[in-house]
Amino acid sequence: MRTRIILTVLGSDRPGLTQALAEAVHAAGGNWLDSHLARLGGKYVGSVLVEIGEDRLGALEGAVRGIDASGLQVVIVPAGDAAFPGGEAIWVELVGQDRPGIVREVTAVLAGLGANIEQFTSRTENSAWSGEQLFRARIRLVPPAGMGWDQVREALEAISGEIMVDLTFNPKVGT
Repeated sequence: MRTRIILTVLGSDRPGLTQALAEAVHAAGGNWLDSHLARLGGKYVGSVLVEIGEDRLGALEGAVRGIDASGLQVVIVPAGDAAFPGGEAIWVELVGQDRPGIVREVTAVLAGLGANIEQFTSRTENSAWSGEQLFRARIRLVPPAGMGWDQVREALEAISGEIMVDLTFNPKVGT
C-alpha cells in the first residue's frame, strides 16, 4: 500500500540541497509529487509531498538521517487526505506600501469569511518610482461552499483603504 508524507526542510542554504532531497526520495522508492522550496532569510526552507510504499518509510527515514548529518533538518509527517469542502479557488493579488499588520488584517478578513488559504506567497521590494518598500502577496483561497468570489472581493475591498493596497482578483486563474 502507498501513502503520502510531507518532508519539511530547514537548513543553511548551499548548492546541492534539493538534489540531496531528490536522491533520498528516489533511493527509498518514493515519488516526488509537489514541493515548495525557497531561500528565505538566508536559509533553505520548504516542504515536499512524497508518495511512497508504506514498507519503504524506514528506508526514507534512513536516507533523511543522512541529509540531517550534512546540516539540513528534515522532518517526516503524514499528509492529510481531506480537501476543504468549499467553492472554487480564487487568486488574490495585493500590492501596497509595506507596513506591519498587512498580513494580519487580510488573513483576519479571510478567516472571518470562513475562507481557506491554500497558498500564500509574499515578498517585499523597492518601488521603481519612489524607492519605498512595497509589499506584494499572492493568495490562493477557497471560500466556503455557496460563497461567490464577489463576496470575498467586497470584504477585502472594505479594508483596502485602511491598509492602503491595490487588490486584483482572478476567480479562474491558476485553479
